[in-house]
Amino acid sequence: MHLIVDANIPAADACFGAFGRITRIPGREITRAHLDNADVLIVRSVTPVNEALLADTPVRFVGTCTIGTDHIDRDYLTAQGIGFASAPGCNAEAVADYVLAALLGQAEREGRPLLERCVGIVGAGSVGRRVQARLEGLGVDVAVCDPPRAAREGSAGFVSLEALIARCDVLCLHTPLVRKGPYATRHLLDAGRIAALRPGTWVLNAGRGDCIDGDALYRRLDGPGDITALLDVWENEPGIDAALHARAALATPHIAGYSLDGKLRGSLMIHRALAAHQKVAGTLTLDDICPPAALAELTLGRIMPVEDALRLCVRAVYDTRRDHDLLARRANKSGMAAGFDACRAHYPLRRELATLTVRLTGEARALAGPLAAAGCNVEASPAA
Repeated sequence: MHLIVDANIPAADACFGAFGRITRIPGREITRAHLDNADVLIVRSVTPVNEALLADTPVRFVGTCTIGTDHIDRDYLTAQGIGFASAPGCNAEAVADYVLAALLGQAEREGRPLLERCVGIVGAGSVGRRVQARLEGLGVDVAVCDPPRAAREGSAGFVSLEALIARCDVLCLHTPLVRKGPYATRHLLDAGRIAALRPGTWVLNAGRGDCIDGDALYRRLDGPGDITALLDVWENEPGIDAALHARAALATPHIAGYSLDGKLRGSLMIHRALAAHQKVAGTLTLDDICPPAALAELTLGRIMPVEDALRLCVRAVYDTRRDHDLLARRANKSGMAAGFDACRAHYPLRRELATLTVRLTGEARALAGPLAAAGCNVEASPAA
C-alpha cells in the first residue's frame, strides 16, 4: 500500500508506517500526479480534496487529521465509495488554551479584568463548549449562540446572534464554514453586524476566516478604530489581507489548534480509522507517541491576583505573543503568503495547558479553583 501524507503531520511513521510505504509532501503541494499510484491520502486543512484531485486515481481512503472538513468534497468521496475519516475534537483543548491566552493578554493590555467582561460564544461545538466551560468556571458572564443546536435541543441556554452582539463585549467565533443552507456561516459576521458591535468589543475568530467579512472588519478597525480584533483565521489563507493583519491586535497564522498534543490526537484518530477501514487492529495509544512535557510542574506558594496567576501559568505553557511576532517577522521577510505557510510548516513545539501540574502551597491554595477551571492540573497541599 502506498500512502501520501502531508509533511506537516506528526508521528506519521508511527501511525501509518505499518500500513505501507509513505511519501510525505507539503500539503499545499499535493497534486493529482502524486496520487497516480497512491492508495491512501492523509491531509490537513490546507489540501482541497475533490474530484479534480482524485479522479481516476487508485485512492480508496482519505483521512484529514483535523476537526474541520470544509476542504473535503465528502459527497464526491461517498459517490466514489472512497472511505473517509476526520478527527473531530482532536485539537479542541489547544484552541481553548489559545482563546484563554489571547483574552488574558488583551485584558492585560487594556488594564480591565477579563473576569468583568461578558463573553459571547458563537458556535458551541467541541471547541465552543470547552471555552464556555472554562470561562464559566472562572465566573465570567457567558452567552451562547448556536442556531443548529438551538433547533435540535430547544432555545433554552441559547440566544440569537443579534442578542449576543447587543449584550456582550467579547465575541468568540468557533463556527465551521457552511457555505449554503439555513445555517450558512460564510460572512456570518457581515458588514451590518460588524457595524452593530458595541465600542470596546473584542472580536476573536479561531473558527474559519470566511465567517467574518474581512473588508467590513478592516473598515471598522481603520475608521472608528473602536473595537479590537484577535484573529487566528483569515479569508484567502495563506495570502491574507496585509492591511487587516496590520490592524489586528493579535494576528496569528491559523495555529490555535497547533499543539503537539492536538496534532498527535489527530494522527492517532486517523490511524484508528484507517485500521478499521483495512479491518485490522489499531493498537497505538497516545502515550506511545506523545513525549513528556518539558515543563511538567510549577509551584506557587504565595497568593496573587487571580488573573495574574492565570497569565503566569498559561504563559508558562503557551504565549500567543510569540506567534503574533513570528508571523509579522516572516511576512516582512518573505511576503504574507510565504510567511504564513512558513510559520505553520515550522511551528515551534507547543504543549497544552493540561500537561502542566500546578502545585499550590500555603495561601496559594486559594487559587486552586480558578486554575483548575482554566485547564491546569492542580495539586494543593493539605492545610497545616
